[in-house]
Amino acid sequence: MVTPEILDGLEVYLVGGAVRDRLMGLPVKDRDWVVVGATPDEMRSRGFKPVGQHFPVFLHPQTGEEYALARTEHKTGPGYRGFEFNTDSGVTLEQDLARRDLTLNAIAQARDGCLIDPFRGQEDIGNKVLRHVSNAFVEDPVRLLRVARFHARFGFRIAPETYAIMKGMVANGEVDALVPERIWSEVRDALGESQPSNFFAALRECGALERILPEIDALFGIPQRADYHPEIDAGVHTMMVIDQAAKLGGDAQVRFAALVHDLGKAVTPEAQLPSHYGHEWSGLGCIKQLCRRLRVPGEYKDLALLACEVHLKLHRVGELKAATILNLLERVDAFRRPRRLDQLLLVGEADARGRMGRESAPYPQAAILRACLKAASEIDAGGIARRAKSGPAIARAIREQRTKAIESSRRGY
Repeated sequence: MVTPEILDGLEVYLVGGAVRDRLMGLPVKDRDWVVVGATPDEMRSRGFKPVGQHFPVFLHPQTGEEYALARTEHKTGPGYRGFEFNTDSGVTLEQDLARRDLTLNAIAQARDGCLIDPFRGQEDIGNKVLRHVSNAFVEDPVRLLRVARFHARFGFRIAPETYAIMKGMVANGEVDALVPERIWSEVRDALGESQPSNFFAALRECGALERILPEIDALFGIPQRADYHPEIDAGVHTMMVIDQAAKLGGDAQVRFAALVHDLGKAVTPEAQLPSHYGHEWSGLGCIKQLCRRLRVPGEYKDLALLACEVHLKLHRVGELKAATILNLLERVDAFRRPRRLDQLLLVGEADARGRMGRESAPYPQAAILRACLKAASEIDAGGIARRAKSGPAIARAIREQRTKAIESSRRGY
């Protein structure tokens, strides 16, 4: 709750996502406020804590919620330091709302509940349209990514005039100024939305995908064998896979691994098409390149590399010999990290279902591999160690018993 005393005499409005989500009947997670007619000194004197030196935002000392001074801004260079903010006490609420990205985010709510909507954001919400507020949109290339992410979250169509301004931002090099950390942050968040493929579709439509994620863009137009992939196109398949990963409830790491698991198909020699023999190995370098450029955290990269390497073996687990299955379990460190196996199996299931006409196909491979792991984990490794005479002998005996246990477990499938 907001403490009344600290706000007495201030003209305060709820703004942005909290208003938007409330109008859409969605749960409100975070609340942001704008203060009209105040100065930084006044905010500090009331006990608000400033956020940084270059951004006119203050934290409420009790609630921790953000209170930003009504402001206009002008781009002078990259990053927050590249914006010159005008927080003069004469800046109006409408001027503040005019600098926001989309009309659905440019709605304010007064403390008495009255809505202020100068750019018809409610109408765009009703019509399910994402529309930029003004031509100031072009001053911050992150907004292009945010539009694409909202497309993935809500499924709203992007207004033609907004697409036009996004294409212009690509053509004039604005997207090239995006820093790797911010690209990665938006990609990660977009993968967490209900239909992540919409994010990449929007970026591809405006030409930005080729500039910021060339490894993903390169998959489109690459043919695959129709008997395995009725959708033919490797890019289309990848989009189906990430949507399946979302549908299956995969976490952010799973969804990223699903996104990049087939990058090797983009570098398959033309003479070999539509087959992609060895793409699970050629894709490793592509993943490393992407992760290095965007500074992707190590845990995301590690799972992605494993998924790329083993996804074909996951699909064929019912055909593999027991010793090969044991090698696979050891390769993914399943005995010590069973959650990693669960993540990889979700990638495998998403890959199997991310094909035209096979969206609801069963994936028995998951149950088979989990049963193999359970059986192999239940052998008496301690007893074997006590009976064996040396380290190498212990390892050989454990592998032999685990292989037999896996072989036995497979008879039920």
